[in-house]
Amino acid sequence: MTRNTSARRRRRAAPSRFERAGRRAAALQRPRVVLALVLVLGLVSVMLLDGYLRAEVLGDHRVRTDAAYDKVPQRILDGGPILTSANGSMRTQSVPKKTIVLTFDDGPDATYTEKVLKILADNDVHGTFFLVGSMIARHPGIVKDMVGQGNEVGLHTFTHVDLSYQSDARVKRELTQTQLALAGAAGITTKLVRAPYSSEASAIDNYSWPVYKKLGAMGYTSVFVDTDSDDWKKPGVSKIVQWATPKKNKGASVLFHDAGGNRDQTLKALPKYIKKMKAKGYTFTTVSGAMAKSAARGGSAQNGSAQDNGVQAGGTQDAGAQGGGAQRSGQIPGSAAAPQGTPPSSGTNVPGRARNVDQAAHSKATGTTLYEGKALIAAVAIAEWTVPTLAVFLAVVGVAVMARFAMMLVLARRHYRQRNKRRFSWGPPVTRPVSVIVPAYNEKECIANTLNSLAQSTHPIEIIVVDDGSTDGTKEIAESLGLPNVRVIHQENAGKPAALNNGVRNASYDIVVMMDGDTVFEPDTVRQLVQPFAASEIGAVAGNAKVGNRNTVIGAWQHIEYVMGFNLDRRMYDLLRCMPTIPGAIGAFRRQAVLEVGGMSEDTLAEDTDITVAMHRAGWRVVYQEHARAWTEAPASLKQLWSQRYRWSYGTMQALWKHRKSLVDKGPSGRFGRVGMPLVVLFQIVTPVFAPLIDLFTVYSMIFVDFKASLLAWLAVLGIQLVCAAYAFRLDGERYRYLWMLPLQQIAYRQMMYLVLIHSSITALTGGRLRWQKLKRTGEVGTPTGVGR
Repeated sequence: MTRNTSARRRRRAAPSRFERAGRRAAALQRPRVVLALVLVLGLVSVMLLDGYLRAEVLGDHRVRTDAAYDKVPQRILDGGPILTSANGSMRTQSVPKKTIVLTFDDGPDATYTEKVLKILADNDVHGTFFLVGSMIARHPGIVKDMVGQGNEVGLHTFTHVDLSYQSDARVKRELTQTQLALAGAAGITTKLVRAPYSSEASAIDNYSWPVYKKLGAMGYTSVFVDTDSDDWKKPGVSKIVQWATPKKNKGASVLFHDAGGNRDQTLKALPKYIKKMKAKGYTFTTVSGAMAKSAARGGSAQNGSAQDNGVQAGGTQDAGAQGGGAQRSGQIPGSAAAPQGTPPSSGTNVPGRARNVDQAAHSKATGTTLYEGKALIAAVAIAEWTVPTLAVFLAVVGVAVMARFAMMLVLARRHYRQRNKRRFSWGPPVTRPVSVIVPAYNEKECIANTLNSLAQSTHPIEIIVVDDGSTDGTKEIAESLGLPNVRVIHQENAGKPAALNNGVRNASYDIVVMMDGDTVFEPDTVRQLVQPFAASEIGAVAGNAKVGNRNTVIGAWQHIEYVMGFNLDRRMYDLLRCMPTIPGAIGAFRRQAVLEVGGMSEDTLAEDTDITVAMHRAGWRVVYQEHARAWTEAPASLKQLWSQRYRWSYGTMQALWKHRKSLVDKGPSGRFGRVGMPLVVLFQIVTPVFAPLIDLFTVYSMIFVDFKASLLAWLAVLGIQLVCAAYAFRLDGERYRYLWMLPLQQIAYRQMMYLVLIHSSITALTGGRLRWQKLKRTGEVGTPTGVGR
């Protein structure tokens, strides 16, 4: 006894060939699952980045108006447009007399900024551009040209938000991200900043004042305006020139816009304005140029002599006034590498050049700042290309899907009316006996129900049960039933295709019906199924498979899928004469046709699709018989469902790839390649693979863009699907009560099917192999009369 037990243990310890293959397959699937998740995560990240660039993600469009300003020092309110910090003291500085600082907000813009730059270059004038970080990242080449031309740049936040509403962390993030974009685009950082929605210093209020003090402590110089052209109002060229002109020969920081809308009037007004001001004896410079000019005149333009509410008198700001020295070149003000309040050094403002006074606010970007900036520019470039391309592609897919729905409805109705006419006939009634082949592997829960249903057939049949090496007593159960015309053939475990081929070889009749060991036939199923063989050109017939265990959520979802799939898809394919699959649960074949194409192939995991396409290519016609119904047990758990559909979708890809040469087949045998193959690839592989992207875009739009419009669009598509499903249910005589599950099916079940297909696609692209996967059965699907409809 001990010896026998030890022997059994040794036998268990040695895994079979199938077990070893299963372990290898499982090991191969893990990295593919990770790859699929990485791809999905990457796409989501790209979408979020694109949305962030467009202020759709984390966008804050609030703008503060009419706030009190009693906590703002009067000297600041009455001061000049340049606000700096030294030794913790905030101070303002004015633009020297007869000096213009041309400033431009909201760029860069692909249409207008380059034209503005050309105007400045033609008039030998430099300007200061306050750039939005998201726009820098989208148009880095323009920024590089801007800096190379000698203009100065400042920050205008990354997403153009009102900083008075933002937390300290958000303020710092807005500026840091803009600095990184600037570093990636032009290789520099800057200490100039202009808060969005700011204007003159006199407009500082109790909410924005703390923000400007924080910016000063971080080493930034805040820049306001003295004179606003109000070009964004598009008042006309003459008005823009008039409003931009300072009074009484005063110096001024003048605001124009090179982005944010139609700037045609700005382009016309700018050269006229420059010529006018030069004629009046004005000179043009940048913010840094104005500060240097003021310092050269002994600081006479400074305003900060009083000490009031934290405003202290002071001289020209010292680069090392706080933080123990100048910030190292290339570091971002306020970053971890530079103490807060330390402005960037202006000694290395332009790489490879001597110090330029007009660009003194610039510092050369180096180290991690430079590389992170370049990475940001690269990521944005990917997002800028990927998202619009996907949007266009998905729009095309969406139109194709809607066209398919329309085509299915039209052709399904035509098919139904054609096949249900009183005078319709395939030819003389087929009454001769046929062979029914039942491949079975460990089907002890179902085999009795299957054979008992066949025993009630109204058509003469012989039943061949091919036991494929079952270890659960399936063979013994089949033999013990004592049913007439039943032969049980036992073979070593070799797989379903081999079992079916064994049954075909042992069949006594010229028509063979193939079914699964867990499927139940109605009494009239076989008679209905074989009637099309009255037409000599028909080589195979697909029956109507139905879900028997439909009274669960998962079962109801599959029931909807089966009814829509068979009633719409198969009717359409039948009329187009390019049926892609005869279901394994119920199909009939001419024995001669099966042998002619080499039998059931083991080359793929979808032997039913494989042989269907092979029969098309051999010149046989394949049709759909809606009245031949079979009841099958669908997977009862998500894990089993995933396993089944993974095998189906992967096997379908294998079969299509195997028969790829059908695309160039000539004559009637090439019809599947010309019509069926493109339809199957487009609507069963490509469209489902990209369908999750449509859902992602929908969710994205609901959250970040327009919830109401996106929801209505989704409901419209759901409504179209509901109409199609209801029509399919009507054609098949099904009750509509299951359709209330359709919305949940679209949200949950459909997503799972998409993920299965994506997983299968990755497996196919990476050259993976799958083994046959046996599903656990319960045997709950009994005779058809016991199944509630």
